[in-house]
Amino acid sequence: MSGHAAPVPMISTAQGPLLGEAHVPGDKSISHRALILGALSVGETRITGLLEGEDVLDTGRAMRAFGAEVTRDDDGTWHVHGVGVGGFAEPAGVIDCGNSGTGVRLIMGAMATSPITVTFTGDASLNARPMARVTDPLAQFGARTHGRAGGRLPMTVVGAADPVPVRYAVPVPSAQVKSAVLLAGLNAPGETVVIEREATRDHTERMLAGFGAEVVTRDVAEGREIVLTGRPELRAQDIAVPRDPSSAAFPVCAGLIVPGSDVLVPGIGLNPTRAGLFYTLQEMGADLTFENLREEGGEPVADLRAKYSPGMKGIEVPPERAASMIDEYPVLSVVAAFADGPTVMRGVAELRVKESDRIAAMATGLRAAGVEVEDGPDWWIVHGRGAGGVAGGVQAVSHLDHRIAMSFLVLGLASDRPMRVDDGAPIATSFPVFEPLMTALGADIRRGGA
Repeated sequence: MSGHAAPVPMISTAQGPLLGEAHVPGDKSISHRALILGALSVGETRITGLLEGEDVLDTGRAMRAFGAEVTRDDDGTWHVHGVGVGGFAEPAGVIDCGNSGTGVRLIMGAMATSPITVTFTGDASLNARPMARVTDPLAQFGARTHGRAGGRLPMTVVGAADPVPVRYAVPVPSAQVKSAVLLAGLNAPGETVVIEREATRDHTERMLAGFGAEVVTRDVAEGREIVLTGRPELRAQDIAVPRDPSSAAFPVCAGLIVPGSDVLVPGIGLNPTRAGLFYTLQEMGADLTFENLREEGGEPVADLRAKYSPGMKGIEVPPERAASMIDEYPVLSVVAAFADGPTVMRGVAELRVKESDRIAAMATGLRAAGVEVEDGPDWWIVHGRGAGGVAGGVQAVSHLDHRIAMSFLVLGLASDRPMRVDDGAPIATSFPVFEPLMTALGADIRRGGA
């Protein structure tokens, strides 16, 4: 991803209803974890439904660099022949994680308790993001880091030769930090304990247990405690990756704001630590239903049907829900712009340190498009203008952030005038089929026009 140099301007225009089925790619969070845990297992892990976006492909290349054999069949099935816990080899070159904060932080955790030295880098966006939130707890295991000022990439991590288990309370809700500590704890003796005040996405705990690790989760006075027994022998698995709720958010939200739309998004993971957006939309009055509820690969799954919902109302989103929908706030703010009244979003400081400062990026673009937005350090309020009330007609800056780019393109599908995005290239990191998928529904999204 870091090789993306030439910007790809894009434009979206209101054209008519969105109709049909939208088959979104596999879940990005689960795809990263499947590759990493497959590489730390003994035997061959088979993965179907893997998201083949740049972020995940970078993680696959990294696992090869650590000594795992990672291959892909013509039918899209991936095979990972693992090296076992503690079996990572020292890479010959720099590990380039492109745009992926999830990838780099999880990989740092996975290698931090092995006696190897690894240098990490990424694209301009990733290299500007702080890593101390992960490197600080990894230091407690005995790992050492040397990076740029402010704890930024490029960074060299010297893994602990004699790691010790840790007990770590995550200071802010972050599945990335929790997961990095748990992955580091795999090669530490004894029990590694992570405490989180608010539950975050639990794919790592579920997948660790599936691979044979001893993981116990319980409620304690401080919140939620996860206890991992170190140095297990992880057993290779067959993994079917459910479709990504964060990607589903874009056709779902577009269907709610484009007049006459009726969009079905099949097979979406509804893990309760990930589904906050969909419940929030229902509370706003969205015509959004869950069909064919079922379980696949240990994860709850449903088909989502989104119909045009002109009567949505602004609400106050419960702050405790933030962790379950942190990546969806940008596109939620787009829906909020077409609702009646204010939508209040609090407890979202994490948005300030994502691929971009997502509060600032969305607030700036929405204001330019004619929507009133208030914002503070960990909150923002979008004052909705009602169905058909957003002017649009401006160019938004994506800041190398895939979700910002897609959110403003969704806005343009329902605004009075087209919306332009300065660079849509980062969309490939998480949703490489976004353009053809939306076009097949009837959306007018094109490259150029900036």
